[in-house]
Amino acid sequence: MPAKLEEYNRKRNFEKTGEPEGNAEQPEECLRFVVQHHMARRDHYDFRLEWNGALLSWAVPKGPSYDTRDKRLAVQVEDHPLEYRNFEGTIPKGEYGGGAVMLWDEGTWESQTDMDEGLRTGALKFVLYGKRLKGKWALVRMKAKPGETKSNWLLLKEKDAYTQTGDGISAFATSVRTGRTMAEIEAGAADKVAKNPFDKTGVQLAKLVKTAPEGEDWLYELKYDGYRILAYLEGGSVRLVTRNGNDDTGRFQPAADALADWAGGRAMVLDGEMAITDAAGRTDFQALQNYMKNPQGKNLTYIVFDLLALDGTDLRGRPLTERKETLETLMAGAPKSLYYSSHVRGGGKESFGAACQAGLEGIVGKKADSVYSGTRNGDWIKLKCDTRQEFVIGGYTLTDKKTSGVSALLLGVYEGTEFIFAGRAGTGLTGRSMTELEEKFQSLQRETPPFKEAPAPRKNEKVTWLEPRLVAEIKFAEWTKDNLLRQASFKGLRADKDPVDIKKEDADDAAQPPAREAEKSMKASGDSITIDGVRISSPGKVLFEDPVVTKEDVVRYYAAVAARMLPYVSQRILSIVRCPKGISQSCFYKKHPGPDNKGIVTIPILTSGGETEEYFYIENAAGLLFEAQMGTLEFHTWGSRVDMLEKPDIMVFDLDPDEGMALDRVRQGVRDLRSLLDQLSLTSYLKTSGGKGYHVVVPFQPSVQWDAFHDFARHTAEAMEQQWPDRYTSNVRKDKRKNRIFIDWIRNGRGATSIAPYAIRARKGAKVSMPIAWEELDTVAPDGVTMGDALKRIGRSDPWQNFFQTVQRLK
Repeated sequence: MPAKLEEYNRKRNFEKTGEPEGNAEQPEECLRFVVQHHMARRDHYDFRLEWNGALLSWAVPKGPSYDTRDKRLAVQVEDHPLEYRNFEGTIPKGEYGGGAVMLWDEGTWESQTDMDEGLRTGALKFVLYGKRLKGKWALVRMKAKPGETKSNWLLLKEKDAYTQTGDGISAFATSVRTGRTMAEIEAGAADKVAKNPFDKTGVQLAKLVKTAPEGEDWLYELKYDGYRILAYLEGGSVRLVTRNGNDDTGRFQPAADALADWAGGRAMVLDGEMAITDAAGRTDFQALQNYMKNPQGKNLTYIVFDLLALDGTDLRGRPLTERKETLETLMAGAPKSLYYSSHVRGGGKESFGAACQAGLEGIVGKKADSVYSGTRNGDWIKLKCDTRQEFVIGGYTLTDKKTSGVSALLLGVYEGTEFIFAGRAGTGLTGRSMTELEEKFQSLQRETPPFKEAPAPRKNEKVTWLEPRLVAEIKFAEWTKDNLLRQASFKGLRADKDPVDIKKEDADDAAQPPAREAEKSMKASGDSITIDGVRISSPGKVLFEDPVVTKEDVVRYYAAVAARMLPYVSQRILSIVRCPKGISQSCFYKKHPGPDNKGIVTIPILTSGGETEEYFYIENAAGLLFEAQMGTLEFHTWGSRVDMLEKPDIMVFDLDPDEGMALDRVRQGVRDLRSLLDQLSLTSYLKTSGGKGYHVVVPFQPSVQWDAFHDFARHTAEAMEQQWPDRYTSNVRKDKRKNRIFIDWIRNGRGATSIAPYAIRARKGAKVSMPIAWEELDTVAPDGVTMGDALKRIGRSDPWQNFFQTVQRLK
């Protein structure tokens, strides 16, 4: 426990209060602040600033004021843990600070002075980027009076565009997170603010093609030259996330503010491009680069082209036309800085010609009925008017004609794990860009070349090799026969893409998928193929005999369901079943990483025996596909996420019937279990197991340790057994299962796993463990969903769309 949080922990009994315990926490890139309205013995506001891994905290009796004439007393109290900025609820009476706590405001902040010096001298100046508190503020420490034990400060509003004549806070009486009043929080009322069904997703990517397909089945939009950004809006808060997962909210704060004001608290997830537009509406990547270095007075625009969730409903499985129609209606009347990307149906060739004639970057084509899979599966395509893509910088040269600077960049792309030299870029380097590059190159220098085959230095030049971590946007004329760039020109650095994702973009002759005969030919030849950037060896290998399912079929299945499956699989410890030679031959169970670690993340975990062992998990769709490439069929997960490993959040009950039991008996067991959970006020969800029984799944807030979680599951199974002793058993022994259903609760212990939603079973028929609606219990058998059925189902509404919105604590 950090020393700065000792006082905080000493004052609280965590057996009685729901406040978070004061532990070390990894700080985020942006500094956060929070204001909590606290109805304790005395009504006040708690003002908290993140600094050095904790929340500096002041109690402000009258709350902050936008009037520069008001000097609000702020009594400094003990530091609080970073997690406290997420606390809203009731502290029990009799406990320290007993009373209701509301998340009144939150956001990020920037110091305008040396923070440590300001804390020492008692003068802090800072800018708040909150939902309610904005602009320049100050904290000034008062001179201590004799006998005072606490440090008294004054919280002041400084003059700026946000100054008001009144305090400006009186109208805000609800939580920025949940929309609840103090009375509703005290009464334990449910959240009023809809929450997004997911907090991260894979990004739908476009394949480069040479020609646009004909027909009305395709929608065409302009291709924009900026940063791809997913916007997560919820309860007045906004997160702007790049395609590689970086939080760029602070970098594009004006757009975040515009989105927050426009959304009015509604929950939604948007996909779009952050760009700088000129007077003619064209996007300019170089202008965006300049803005990011000096964000002043630029025409920053968030161009929105897809809607992935709205008011708590996951829309990724809906057809694109439906998503875009809803988005267009939603954005009617939006401010100019938020722009809806319109489209035309069909006419791809004409649209491409018009875009190039207007000097634009190109167009993007999208299948009209496509779902948002979060992969590069050919449903989206792109046609470029000029040839440009991203490359990774692996070194630079300096000729003897220069004493400093950069003469040319040495560029590369990845082929699998190998870094391949792709050529040089010697133009487009301005004095300003060279200075920026030289600064970034300082910490990346290395002795040996990073390329698989390094280029030979030219006469009269010095080569400096670099770690391949910087991604550059490059415009070029063409690829030579030797796979090197011709006439390459530097356009700017890109911080929104991972270097290992940068591959050579080869344009397909047509956008349509290959004919089935061509696929068969490819399988028969045993050649490898690439699916969503992952190389698949032996794609024609038969993994299931009846019906025939190949390795390629399995990989394409997991690519298609990734968007639905990843929320239940990513960031969770995995145990997998691999069948590299098919299910007719030996399969094996694997829970520790081996030498084939591509696409996975390893993590050391202390076992019950006191030893540390390596486990692994995946983070994204690529990890899912890498595992499928290695022959993985089944994915089994822990009931907790790696960021809260010791506090599980998913409980699974597997109804395992005795041999030969009638299906109606099994279904009655599901109904009985759901009834018991309903009596406990617990919302549950249903899925097929892909085998003999059903799984009843219960989401929880990650609030208790494994032992309590495991005991609750056991007690629930025992309650079933006690109420209906002739129907159910909680005993794992098979001889106790005679004509009964075993309510399998054991998988809810630390280290135990259960089959993940959407996972294929390594059994005859390639059945799937599939989420289904409760209304489907009597029509869908436990092994009644095939891979083909599952693919059809993800195009419909998600029966589990509210799964991660279901906020409930263990009773």
